[in-house]
Amino acid sequence: MKTPYDVIIKPVISERSMDDAANKKYTFKVATDANKTQVKLALEEIFGVEIEKVNIMNVRGKVKRTGRNVGRRPATKKAIVTLTDKSKEIEFFQGL
Repeated sequence: MKTPYDVIIKPVISERSMDDAANKKYTFKVATDANKTQVKLALEEIFGVEIEKVNIMNVRGKVKRTGRNVGRRPATKKAIVTLTDKSKEIEFFQGL
């Protein structure tokens, strides 16, 4: 069985994700085999928050080349989590 720390890999820090944090929407990079239910349960256990909605998107790896060699970055999965109105905010994003 996976632990919550196996499901949630790291938070995504970008301009767009920081703008969404004001509306209680947080973005995380998650395991490629994780589903919405696993992400919701993992975040509720790690941060102690109430989650209203989870949106997940698959991000294909970019094609990169070095000279004649062509390769691809690994594909990832991203989750955008919306908290309920009465839930506390995630403190990790507050200091940024």
